[in-house]
Amino acid sequence: MQNSTATETKVIQLFIVEDYHLTRMGLMAVLSEFPQIKFIGEAESAEEALIKIANQVPEVLLLDLGLPGMNGIEMAQEVRKRWPEIKIIILTSHNEEQEVIAALGAGAQAYVLKDVKPERLVHVIETVLDGAVWLDPAIASMVLTLVNDPTSLNLHKRQTFAENNPESQLTERELEVLQLIVAGKSNPEIAEDLCISIHTAKAHVGSILNKLCVNDRVQAAIKALKENIV
Repeated sequence: MQNSTATETKVIQLFIVEDYHLTRMGLMAVLSEFPQIKFIGEAESAEEALIKIANQVPEVLLLDLGLPGMNGIEMAQEVRKRWPEIKIIILTSHNEEQEVIAALGAGAQAYVLKDVKPERLVHVIETVLDGAVWLDPAIASMVLTLVNDPTSLNLHKRQTFAENNPESQLTERELEVLQLIVAGKSNPEIAEDLCISIHTAKAHVGSILNKLCVNDRVQAAIKALKENIV
């Protein structure tokens, strides 16, 4: 059955950066079994990866945090500056709050722990390429706890943001869309959840990015969390 649909499957060009050789080779061996994944390069350090990516730009970058020399967060920042079109997935064993926020702030679209199953990881790769933000369930629970903790909400900061940026005040519908962006929903999922068309969902997302003065939905999610907008 897979063979009959292989020609219809979009092939995703993937690059992996992982300093442990066995881990890197294991990931490549497992993910290569999925027809929609095509490895176009691998590296054991950020410095090596940046040189290789300059010659062949991938669609998705699978990136470890604990790299020798330049770490994963620093590399994510560099990739975002040079190749903003690359989707970045952090694949790591680190689940500290500061590292999660730093990675998302650096431009990562997904934060995945290394105990993830191969099928789920492929799903994350496809979802991120479609424009969604994805957090490991354990990480998502932690972030939601922070957001929903009354002691962490600075209502004065939210009011100040609105007062200082009157042109950026979001409509009720845009706030609903922004909440779904923070939750990692893609445009089709937003459309389904709110019972609107994908075209309308895209329009709302574009308006939100414009009003928040950010370049993409990851930055919008980070700003929403930092400014307590949602």
